[in-house]
Amino acid sequence: MRTVLLVYSLFALCAFESSVKLVRTKVTPQISVLLPKDFRPMDDLDFGQRYPSVRKPIAAYTNPDRVVDFSINVSATQWPDANLEMAQKFFKAGLTNLFDNIEFASEGIHEVNGKRFIFFEFESRVRGNPMELSQREPVLNYTYIQYLVEPGSTLVFSFNCPRRIRHDWQETAGKMMTGIKIK
Repeated sequence: MRTVLLVYSLFALCAFESSVKLVRTKVTPQISVLLPKDFRPMDDLDFGQRYPSVRKPIAAYTNPDRVVDFSINVSATQWPDANLEMAQKFFKAGLTNLFDNIEFASEGIHEVNGKRFIFFEFESRVRGNPMELSQREPVLNYTYIQYLVEPGSTLVFSFNCPRRIRHDWQETAGKMMTGIKIK
């Protein structure tokens, strides 16, 4: 019985992954990405509710259920040079301060279409607020984030989804991140 369930689970996962069709999407004249075909741009209200920030993103997309997101932003942090090892330590420290708990699955520096990116893949937890009825439960997410550090500018590419569906989206997130093209 366990073997049948395992085979069924693997088949379902493979069927999900193969059903996610990625399409090249031009975000700006200099940036194009691979996005699932059914992703749509987030409107200002969508983005403002889920990712409150002073800076408006370059672009933000979500799936039809509005639970899986991809965004591109410019970091407020600027680097005078491209010291990626130091920048990686800085960004990792910043990420660990954002969450109550964070577990890194992978991290490092890799090349994507001729550009070197800092990347982090992790699960995070933010405690709920027991005083707020609608916010009592902790927020558990899976994130794959990449930073393109260039002198004077840092681009941030972020994929987020609830932790409970990480395994449904992890492979797709990796394909999206390795499909980024910058002119």
